[in-house]
Amino acid sequence: MIKNRLKVLRAERDWTQEELANRAKISRQAVISIEKYKYQPSLELAYTLAEVFELPITEVFIHQKEEEV
Repeated sequence: MIKNRLKVLRAERDWTQEELANRAKISRQAVISIEKYKYQPSLELAYTLAEVFELPITEVFIHQKEEEV
């Protein structure tokens, strides 16, 4: 699973979902879906979001292995 820190990073910058969406040139609904893990962004969009936050992609998106049962 790919975890993301969008909500935390937005809060640190005092940005709304709408502000992030505008900066990334995506819809607010896309931001909501990514934050709620209902949608996994493409690699290109993941890089765009990282650039918006001026962070390496690995600080915005974290690969987390799912624990085996």
